[in-house]
Amino acid sequence: MYQIGDKVVHPMHGAGVIDSIVQRKVNGVVKDYYLLNLFNGNMMVMIPTDNTNEIGVRPVVSGQEASRLIQAMEHIQVDMTANWNRRYRENMSRIKSGDLLEVARVVKGLTFRDHERGLSTGERKMLHTAKQILISELVLAQSLPYETVEERVDRILDH
Repeated sequence: MYQIGDKVVHPMHGAGVIDSIVQRKVNGVVKDYYLLNLFNGNMMVMIPTDNTNEIGVRPVVSGQEASRLIQAMEHIQVDMTANWNRRYRENMSRIKSGDLLEVARVVKGLTFRDHERGLSTGERKMLHTAKQILISELVLAQSLPYETVEERVDRILDH
């Protein structure tokens, strides 16, 4: 069970801080929910407290893990299928996994593909979402300004 003030990651929305725990009646059932204040965009997400594991909610990585991930990003090998549908499904699966390294793999792969051939609207949106998820967690893990982390990630991606 998470507490108010805990830094957690929702696999599809990114990192944030648990603002409060509230009770809401949804479809006639009263449940407890975490109110997660997301780092990117000041959006609030309600997460049922009883199924955070199924959703994939997890604590933010440590500052050391974030530093290791940033170093590892330069060496991530990207091998994306040419089939758009399969590539989209594989990337969506990586994002939903909640594994920050897999999200970084999506960001690097789609950025590389964008430089080589360009992206469809769907993949461009996916790249934006994955990048926001990645940066939001790195910001909270390292307690750095968003712009600093974004510049660091962009520098790695431009190599």
